[in-house]
Amino acid sequence: MRIRAFKGLVPKPELAAEVACVPYDVVNTAEAAALADGKPHSLLRVDRAEIAFPAGTDIYSDPIYAKALEMFQKLQRDGALVRETEPCIYVYQQQMGAHTQRGIVTLMHVDDYDAELIKKHEKTRKDKEDDRTRLIDTISANTGPVFLTYRDAPAVTALVNAKTAEKPLHDFTAPDGIRHTFWRVAGGAEWISAFGAVPVTYIADGHHRVASAARVARLRRSRNPKHNGAEDYNWFLSVLFPASELKILPYNRIVADLNGRTPEAFLAEVKTVFGLEENANPSPDAIGRVSMYLGGKWHGLRCPADPKAGPVDRLDVSVLQNRLLAPILGIDDPRTSKRIDFVGGIRGTAELTRRVDRDGGVAFSMYPVTIGQLMDIADAGEIMPPKSTWFEPKLRSGLAIHTF
Repeated sequence: MRIRAFKGLVPKPELAAEVACVPYDVVNTAEAAALADGKPHSLLRVDRAEIAFPAGTDIYSDPIYAKALEMFQKLQRDGALVRETEPCIYVYQQQMGAHTQRGIVTLMHVDDYDAELIKKHEKTRKDKEDDRTRLIDTISANTGPVFLTYRDAPAVTALVNAKTAEKPLHDFTAPDGIRHTFWRVAGGAEWISAFGAVPVTYIADGHHRVASAARVARLRRSRNPKHNGAEDYNWFLSVLFPASELKILPYNRIVADLNGRTPEAFLAEVKTVFGLEENANPSPDAIGRVSMYLGGKWHGLRCPADPKAGPVDRLDVSVLQNRLLAPILGIDDPRTSKRIDFVGGIRGTAELTRRVDRDGGVAFSMYPVTIGQLMDIADAGEIMPPKSTWFEPKLRSGLAIHTF
């Protein structure tokens, strides 16, 4: 794989914790406004520029993108973001409780994405892709990195181990309790060489960001009669984590009703498909098991996949969808149905019981998809079902910004 050092923008050290923000797509407008309140240097004022406008403003209108550019330029004028004096890559460590993961912040080439050396497993939505394409093109920058993974490479791990023994550039704990530590690597020639032995990478999170970066590259190429492929707009910001260090949480499901059935009739029908175990653990302990909450009780479902099925159909979320949610509960398309909701595993199973006890319906607690399953699906050129993976901790945007 090709990676590249870059002379980007980084926060002034004492402002790093204020500038760095959650990814633009994990919060709504109100949540973004609350997080940026009292933080004039928060990058959310660029990534979610609509927070500067009255409620009800069209978040895809021209003034939003103009405000994003204005705020991005202001952060530079104010000295909150400063330009590196030489090309660098970075090591980015996140610690959430006992879990630690360490990634390489670098640039990757859009041609490798188009050639499917950077493998995807999700479809993108046109409205979200259009939004990020316009933002990136307007400000000529990637503010948020694409979250990528790769099969562990010992040479890369050795370099990371040596670097993280040194004093970091930034080290702070965010309000959500996640510790973020950042090291600068000037030049990075040895790192670039070591990563050249990695054959492919996989998008863990950020399909819209990388698709938008590729679109911007095509736009810039069409406008540049002297295009040669080396221009900065051909590269996008990424963080590359070894697969062994990543943590995937489950993506749980809540269905608002029982599709006209009584609880007794529903349980009887489910029992004929999967079998039922009462008083189950709210969190299933293995692939092929799902915990279901109904009527104040947790039930254990055994959901073995057909071993001859493809990598997508072997997923627990697919087995549940194909054998229970669609035929029994009538959720034919989970992407569009208004009767199903998805709850990230970071909220825990208590959120499932709270909502079902309050609103009715039924909840399903899933076992997390594994990195191996994700890679198998991407290698097969297939697409994962919606809301299959929830990665934690989330990357912070703004610790290093690629401009072009």
